[in-house]
Amino acid sequence: MTTVGGAAPAAAGTLVSTVNLDAGAGRHHSSATVTYERVDGAENSVRIISLQAFSGEPDCVWVEWNDPKDVGDGWTVLNSEPPCHGGSIEETINQVIKAPKGHQLKIRLAAYHDGGLDVIHKDIAKL
Repeated sequence: MTTVGGAAPAAAGTLVSTVNLDAGAGRHHSSATVTYERVDGAENSVRIISLQAFSGEPDCVWVEWNDPKDVGDGWTVLNSEPPCHGGSIEETINQVIKAPKGHQLKIRLAAYHDGGLDVIHKDIAKL
């Protein structure tokens, strides 16, 4: 089995899924691919296996999940650092994210202009 970013294959019988995110257009276009699997026996939990992210030329991007414990804006970053100015990052994450029953797990690509605090472009997907 081949997975994105050289991540270790999932256990036999475990379904590995990917979600693609795109935000912005032209030189502001950023994208990400997140590879994940459901955690057997755990309700509303997934293991983020790996991610790839590419930033638009004037932007920096974060891949985030809607963490119910986050007291800030409700989103917690997954990548260790943001790719900026047309750069990219590929990481093996191997992190379980979970939420209480009824809280839909989501992932988002958030693009910021370098040095800015406001999300300029974003894409959100359900896991």
